[in-house]
Amino acid sequence: MREAAFLKQNQDKWTTYESTPVNDPDELAERFIELTDDLAYAKTFYPGSTTHRYINGLTRLFHQNIYKNKKERTGRFKDFWLREIPLTVYANHKKLLYSFIIFTVFVIIGAFSASVDESFVRLVLGDSYVNETLENIRQGKPLAIYNSAGEVSMFLEITIRNIRVALTAFVFGVFLSFGTGYFLFHNGIMIGSFQYFFYQKGYLLTSVLTIWIHGTIEISAIIIAGAAGFCIGNSILFPKTLSRMESFKRGTKDGLKIAIGLIPFFIIAGFLESFVTRHADVSPALSASIIILSATLIISYFVIYPIRLGREQNKV
Repeated sequence: MREAAFLKQNQDKWTTYESTPVNDPDELAERFIELTDDLAYAKTFYPGSTTHRYINGLTRLFHQNIYKNKKERTGRFKDFWLREIPLTVYANHKKLLYSFIIFTVFVIIGAFSASVDESFVRLVLGDSYVNETLENIRQGKPLAIYNSAGEVSMFLEITIRNIRVALTAFVFGVFLSFGTGYFLFHNGIMIGSFQYFFYQKGYLLTSVLTIWIHGTIEISAIIIAGAAGFCIGNSILFPKTLSRMESFKRGTKDGLKIAIGLIPFFIIAGFLESFVTRHADVSPALSASIIILSATLIISYFVIYPIRLGREQNKV
């Protein structure tokens, strides 16, 4: 059967299944069986096609609904972190890529703006921060600002602030993704001008080996939080075959899962900034090792592992 004929034969059924959810377990199971049959057929004759991907996504939703209605198992918490969040990230990897690209562009713009206008850094970072850093540079301690507070109080303050920042990026997605875009713009410009400031003063390597001890996770989390915000915004802008409200609910659910997945990483970043960054000058090799391990952790959990898990599920 040609793909167009197969699509025409089943489109109404799929649309009904997608737009009219059911609570009856028997009917839910029956629909799921029919969808798996359709998926097997599409995978055999139209592998990689739009039809194949659509049925696969719809089947996955039914699988999740069936799973949700099952009795909770003792491994529910483990499954949430090892399956649900990574699979949600996998389903939204394009949004993560867009967030990364947008943020990187704004970092470049921030650095370029600082290079052509010395007052730009003060505009972005504030006179107080710049003046204090310049004084620290004169004393030969360019990053002494990270030693200015107690470790425990700093850890709590930074962790709470970072979680609030992630939730802000997520919630701002309700403004049709433009709110999240502004959030990425603000943080990207700040990072770009900040790093150029230290480059200009001759402390680029020192700043990288110090700030990116915690910044590797912290900045990566900002990008990932941007993807969570895009889940909401894009669900409103591009509902596809769903009603706008249903699409919004699903987008919000996906975005919230991704945002929750960032909380442990913000705790790690807060710990590193409060207890480790202030001692970065002790061993540059140790600083570089922490940065590499942090990057590996982020890339593994939010990129490599979700791809592997998603591909394994698609083979089922």
